[in-house]
Amino acid sequence: MTGTDYPIIQAPMGWIARARLAAAVSNAGGLGVIETASGEFDNIRAEVAKMRELTDKPFGMNVALSYVKGTNVIDFVIEQGIKFVTTSSGSPSVCTQVFQQAGIKVFHVVPTFDMAMKAIDCGVDGLVVEGGEGGGFKNPSPVSSMVLLPLIRSKVDVPIIAAGGICDGLSMAGAFAMGAEGVQMGTRMLSSSDSPVHDNWKQAIVDAKETDTVFLNQASRPALRALRTRRTEELLPLGAFNAMEHFAGVQDLYFGGDMEAAIPLSGQAVGRIDSVKSAEDIVQETMHVFYDAMNELSASYAG
Repeated sequence: MTGTDYPIIQAPMGWIARARLAAAVSNAGGLGVIETASGEFDNIRAEVAKMRELTDKPFGMNVALSYVKGTNVIDFVIEQGIKFVTTSSGSPSVCTQVFQQAGIKVFHVVPTFDMAMKAIDCGVDGLVVEGGEGGGFKNPSPVSSMVLLPLIRSKVDVPIIAAGGICDGLSMAGAFAMGAEGVQMGTRMLSSSDSPVHDNWKQAIVDAKETDTVFLNQASRPALRALRTRRTEELLPLGAFNAMEHFAGVQDLYFGGDMEAAIPLSGQAVGRIDSVKSAEDIVQETMHVFYDAMNELSASYAG
């Protein structure tokens, strides 16, 4: 369905999921994904053109529906000539059939069982099942991948991409054991050498423990999972706040390296990431360990 060598998808992180990172993932055999959540369509169009210069491999796009309201994002995405789209942050009912009529496969991101069922009713081709341990904008009532993934798999027969906590071959093998056919990596790709973010953020991820993320804004929307910093520690006791106010300095954080300028969205996988590696090494090592793990399990436990 993706046309890739491996079922590894790069998460569509706002401002980050652009040509430099996405092309590296696609060239490594996974699926690079270009974001639209930033709403910078002129820049995104240029990034898509750059993708075609950097790779002849397949790549996809994400449509964060709630963040691009009032735009012509559906037509914009179709014009880019891609064949795979993930949709998120809203109902896929507004775009699924239009994308499919244009020959585009549609996978919708779901953080709960009920949302998965609604997406299935909209006719999506597949689901990205996102556990609450993942970084970024989250459902206020997070459910871990170990609970959510097998629950949804037991009720649907469409392909599932597992997201949240996936950072290597072992976590990929676990996701496949629970019913996934693919995995999405966010924090792991964020911390890769091909990621455009500042080295300060990458090093903070490498230095972080598994307890070094916080779950913010749980009494409001969007809830957020982010790296523990002075700013996020101060926000932690607040049940609700205007999250978007804390992204005013996002460029200074992402590309300037000021870890207190905004909220550094990161998942609990930070506790399992101990080095900065290229996207190619991440993909290849993931697949190698995945195959080894599946073979070992089969040899040890096959009845």
